[in-house]
Amino acid sequence: MPRLRSTPKNRKKRGHVSAGHGRIGKHRKHPRGRGCAGGQHHNKINFDKYHPGYFGKIGMREYRYNAFGSKHFCPTIPVSKLWSLVDEETKLKYKDDPTNAVVIDVTKHGYHKVLGTGRLPNQKLIVLARFFSEKAENKIKKVGGAALLTA
Repeated sequence: MPRLRSTPKNRKKRGHVSAGHGRIGKHRKHPRGRGCAGGQHHNKINFDKYHPGYFGKIGMREYRYNAFGSKHFCPTIPVSKLWSLVDEETKLKYKDDPTNAVVIDVTKHGYHKVLGTGRLPNQKLIVLARFFSEKAENKIKKVGGAALLTA
């Protein structure tokens, strides 16, 4: 934590005419305008040099952009939370049965993509989803399950 000063720094500058801001330039409030003012006018060089592409448009507009109908809508679920979609009775039913596997349809619960974060218990399962990350697919197969794509 920084140490607090007992007196402000400008106490040393009292009695000196320009308080360390120079006699000629004069310390004015906002000499170039506030914020991004003058980006296309008097501050153009600064914007061109340090913020190229700040002004203008690029690409095509996407009309009627809404969350559910758009191609950008892709709710995800990690591998570690897949079993939370299954009720307790089903978990216990398939726990001791090595031949059968639990089928988890992720899309019915409102998810589109399965991600590979977290761990899976050593129990077979079949996961249905629109998309799988590579890690998620590998983890599901490692447990002895299958990752199936749905439309």
